Amino acid sequence: MKLELQDVVARHPAARPDAVPALRGLSLTVLSGEQVAIIGPSGAGKTTLLQIMACAMPPSNGSVKVAGELPWAMPRSALQRLRGRLVLAPQVPPLPPRQRVVTALLAARLPAMGLWASLRSLFYPADIPAAFEALEQFDLGDKIFERVDRLSGGERQRVGLARALLAPAALWLVDEPLSALDPTRSRQAMESLTVAARQRGATLISTLHQVDAALAHFPRIIGLRDGRVAFDLPSAEVTRERLAQLYDQFENELRGEAPPQLDDTSPTSPQPVVMHCR
Repeated sequence: MKLELQDVVARHPAARPDAVPALRGLSLTVLSGEQVAIIGPSGAGKTTLLQIMACAMPPSNGSVKVAGELPWAMPRSALQRLRGRLVLAPQVPPLPPRQRVVTALLAARLPAMGLWASLRSLFYPADIPAAFEALEQFDLGDKIFERVDRLSGGERQRVGLARALLAPAALWLVDEPLSALDPTRSRQAMESLTVAARQRGATLISTLHQVDAALAHFPRIIGLRDGRVAFDLPSAEVTRERLAQLYDQFENELRGEAPPQLDDTSPTSPQPVVMHCR
């Protein structure tokens, strides 16, 4: 799925109307099947950019094309169908805490299911082998019948990533997928995502704080700072000098010292569930 953004201006979803825009005249194109990492210091506009790409919010200025279509010029029903062709994996997955992992996982297929099939899947999961296979990619097969609220933060994050493997989507948008994972789990997660996207011909775009992981797993790197594209290069051309400029005054993040948002060692308390309606 191809993305085209031209002169996009947008504010963070939680920002005040008079706040400085998170994206300031940003332009870029991502071709179908590409794998792109978006890096940059905190506050660069990475999450807002994913929200724009996911058709979750309109820009306040500029144009956005997804698969050649203008999402915000579409009827609502057509926009919902377009959203059903992509998956947005937030840093904290919106998994219902009392739901079993298998049910939460197979919910990724709801955009392609009818009403009765969707309701039935809540009580009788339709494709347990497929769910197990997706979980195994992240070393979580033994958790398939666990309740979500009994998982650690890192396990919840990996379940959220496994949902992408089951979604009927041509565009995978992944926000900070490694924030709760140790180095070994991080490598495993990145390999699983990139290999699966490549096999399916899906476009994969991920924001990352871990610069080394971005360089190791993605052929194209976009450096974002102050809501603008600082550079857009093949990973082999991203030098330490460019990174030093991108992270100027944010050296701790360049060294990978940004504090993790989740804990991978203990179960998380139930979080509010935020649903992204398709």
